Amino acid sequence: MSVERTNPVSSVVVEQFIITSLYLERDVLIDAYLPTNISKPEQLSLLLINDGQDLPKMPFDEILDELYTSNEIEPLICIGIHCGPERKREYGTAYSADYKGLGNKAGLYNKFLFDELMPFIRKHYNAPSFKEKSFAGFSLGALSALDIAWNHASEFTKVGIFSGSLWWRRRSYDDGYNDEMDRLMHLQIRTGIFYPWMKFFIQCGAMDETADRNNNGIIDSIDDALDLIVELKAKGFTDEHIKYILLEDGSHDVPTWGRAFPEFLKWGWATGK
Repeated sequence: MSVERTNPVSSVVVEQFIITSLYLERDVLIDAYLPTNISKPEQLSLLLINDGQDLPKMPFDEILDELYTSNEIEPLICIGIHCGPERKREYGTAYSADYKGLGNKAGLYNKFLFDELMPFIRKHYNAPSFKEKSFAGFSLGALSALDIAWNHASEFTKVGIFSGSLWWRRRSYDDGYNDEMDRLMHLQIRTGIFYPWMKFFIQCGAMDETADRNNNGIIDSIDDALDLIVELKAKGFTDEHIKYILLEDGSHDVPTWGRAFPEFLKWGWATGK
């Protein structure tokens, strides 16, 4: 089902869809943010965004409109995927649930994306392919985006990680947790290979949280992000592949991510790049 929504901005149209997913056994609400006057969608880049329900709160259409109007970024198709009531089970790392068993539907979420959502997008917009595909998300949705892109590197070129739940772990702190061995995303990158075309935008807020498990004076979310960069660089990625932004007054919330998102878009799709 498709419902085109009236939009107050001039250069962006928002369409809303409901996809009934057999894999997730639920209706998935999708918001498509489209530049106006699209003639050849297959010539545009595609950006998938987890936790799409947060985008109107930014508001995302106005962010895009401002960047399009000022000719700062190339037009692209942005797909906001609304989470469901089992968000903590559908997001995560597909190869392993965390120590609580959360993320155990991440594999099914992968199947939804590749077997249901992408075919729908290609058919609806008559675009058998796109210029490139990227994935972004917030918090646990950022971990999911990174996990999916990393494990389907032939499909994606860029990942946007906003306050990513990179602490996702296979062992609890009370059960002998170890930084080196138990963070699930770090492990995947350590055992993976170098994909020279992939790039990573990583944003943290200095007020994302207060937890500091190793008592080094740096909150865990920043430690986890910096350690992820260490793992990426050990694979061969350089500062050309990685953009790290720390917002000193940033919190774990939509307003902070809304402030950071224009930087991500300009980093990834600046005109003339």
